[in-house]
Amino acid sequence: MEQDPQKIWEQCLNFYKENVTPDQYNCTFAYTKLESYKDGTLILDVPSAFIREMLEKQFQGLMRKSFKKYFGNEHIQLYYRILIDKTSHTGLIEHETPPAPAINGRAERPANETPDEMMAPAVQDLDSQLKKEYNFDNYIEGESNRLARSVGEAIAKNPAQTFNPFFVFGPSGCGKTHLINAIGLRTKELHPQLRVLYLSAHLFTVQYMDATRNNKINDFIGFYQTIDVLILDDIQELSGKKGTQNAFFHIFNHLQMNNKQIILAADRPPVAIEGLEDRLLTRFKWGLQAEIEKPTKKLRFSILNAKVKKEGLSIPEDVINYITENVDESVRDLEGIINSLLAFSIVYKCEVNMKLVNKVMPRFVEVKEKQEITLDKIMETVCNHYNVTPEDLCSRNRKQKIALVRQVAMYIASEHTNLSNVQIGLNLGNRNHATVIHAINQVKNLLDVDEKIRVDISTIEDILSK
Repeated sequence: MEQDPQKIWEQCLNFYKENVTPDQYNCTFAYTKLESYKDGTLILDVPSAFIREMLEKQFQGLMRKSFKKYFGNEHIQLYYRILIDKTSHTGLIEHETPPAPAINGRAERPANETPDEMMAPAVQDLDSQLKKEYNFDNYIEGESNRLARSVGEAIAKNPAQTFNPFFVFGPSGCGKTHLINAIGLRTKELHPQLRVLYLSAHLFTVQYMDATRNNKINDFIGFYQTIDVLILDDIQELSGKKGTQNAFFHIFNHLQMNNKQIILAADRPPVAIEGLEDRLLTRFKWGLQAEIEKPTKKLRFSILNAKVKKEGLSIPEDVINYITENVDESVRDLEGIINSLLAFSIVYKCEVNMKLVNKVMPRFVEVKEKQEITLDKIMETVCNHYNVTPEDLCSRNRKQKIALVRQVAMYIASEHTNLSNVQIGLNLGNRNHATVIHAINQVKNLLDVDEKIRVDISTIEDILSK
């Protein structure tokens, strides 16, 4: 008679209790629930993707031991069901991320060793080093990354046909690595016959040095010349490394001449990378350069909302707004704060509120005291943005440009100050409250249809919030 799978799972849980600390157990295994076990396939319910990631990163080996000991099968197919609707108990089922497999029966070569053209795996065996979670589906689009994303999607559909090389640049934490990963994943999805490879310039340099030591430079260059879509991150790290640059120059030329796609990312444009050979600089500028800027407040809010929804969290709107206003440098900081809030709420069984946020936030960013936004500051910022004078703003000038700028100033003042419409009108050319109401409604209507107005107001609000 077969033993009840639920009882076997309880034995596994007891095994975990004996082999991990109480805190580790309470914030991971304690939140798992056996959904089903049949024909060597085990499905576990978990409350969020965060819990699944912790189990995979920290306890995959321990779980495999328990499967062998209690289920009698070390090779169980493990799936996680991430609960989306906790009331109806429905969720998204995702397969366990497998450990790196051996290729053709051989142990996988360490990443820092020299790649070998003769030992290059077939397309289906090549580990592209892409992160499946960095895809287009969860890459939130905004004004700061729209061009780069659009170009990336076009490249994935038709590699090496339009923008080659594609050079993405922007400050740390703005989403470059996510984007170039997403291009690689979409390319593999649409063109499974292509050999796609992602790596950092640092790893490329380490491999080059290993090849030099072992007299395998030709093997090293030969391997990379077999790639159809080469994605190289943090290209600025090649700065000053003449030997590595020389090897990459030959790889670049071969791929370009054979109509292979090259995607590069850096924290600055090519011309600003010191110690880069002119011949490489020239080639980097052949294709298209796209800048990803720091995310605007609107984009940060969208990213935060998407992350909260993915993790199944319930966070009050005032908390989301507070985080959005104070974290303006890096998307990674936003994600780190949400992960920490989730961990704290699980371990200490508490709600995510302002008290918890005030405890977590200083670990990631310097929380600035919010400065009062005055009408004078709004007028100055609006005038600077539109290149008009305060006198124009308060004048009786009814030219379309001046009138629109005046309406924008009235709208922002109504949103960010405690002034009445009468007070706003008096300070902007002694206008009556009906004029202010009309201006506010006019801008609200434009926000629904005019992308430029949305960007203008978002930019002005970002400046005012600093």
